[in-house]
Amino acid sequence: MSAPPLFRHADERRVSVVRDVGAVMRVLDEDPVGSCMVACRVAEHGIEPSAIGGELWTRRRPTESLCYAGANLIPLRGEAPDLQAFADKAMSTARRCSSLVGRAELVMPMWQRLEHAWGTARDVREQQPLMALSTAPICAIDPAVRPVRADELDAYLVASIDMFIGEVGIDPRLGDGGRGYRRRVAGLIAAGRAWARFERGEVVFKAEVGSQSPTVGQIQGVWVHPDWRGRGLGMSGTATLAAAVVRSGRTASLYVNDFNTVARATYARVGFQQVGTFATVLLD
Repeated sequence: MSAPPLFRHADERRVSVVRDVGAVMRVLDEDPVGSCMVACRVAEHGIEPSAIGGELWTRRRPTESLCYAGANLIPLRGEAPDLQAFADKAMSTARRCSSLVGRAELVMPMWQRLEHAWGTARDVREQQPLMALSTAPICAIDPAVRPVRADELDAYLVASIDMFIGEVGIDPRLGDGGRGYRRRVAGLIAAGRAWARFERGEVVFKAEVGSQSPTVGQIQGVWVHPDWRGRGLGMSGTATLAAAVVRSGRTASLYVNDFNTVARATYARVGFQQVGTFATVLLD
């Protein structure tokens, strides 16, 4: 009996589930910043769908076309016919995903096809500068910003919920009373990836390393308490977390809405430089 193929054979028009971990790693390594959200899963769990919470799709070969399909759709590589095939595959599933995110040149062609079947998105952010920093920040850090302790979860969660509502536009507690979101935030704290500055027990600055691959740490959830804005805490706090990521041997990265000129200027003053453009389509 012959050995099973590394990925399921399909004709040129069909999508198959990837079984070749080596090919997947080559794609991720060629775009470490852009692929961080998927690379962190693969580094920890491999490529088995049950382990990474989704499937890795290809059309022909992973080094030519690749897309992660789970709660979110994250296209990683492909030409127009590949992206159309990925969209068609996604439309054939029972329900639409929560979001479509990744490099804009891959996300937007998929969304143009998906929109006809899935309907209007809650929000479409077509231009989100993808930024990276691989050296020490060029501004001062804030020595009061530190990893959050487990016993500070409740105080940190207040800030996290406020940030989420302001950024995403929905309350993360909807549906299950916030249990799932609390578990996720608690997990980030336990992993040492949630950082904050506290004043009298209240969070005045927060940020997290949301995704962490062996080579990149993607910063998310940057937030400053309304009463503390305009004092430079966003810049020095982000610089503190970015410096910690860089000290770990990784590149610090983040992506930001193009219309948020204040945040973009802040990250530039930290030393981040744009290395591409992301797009995010928020559905649920």
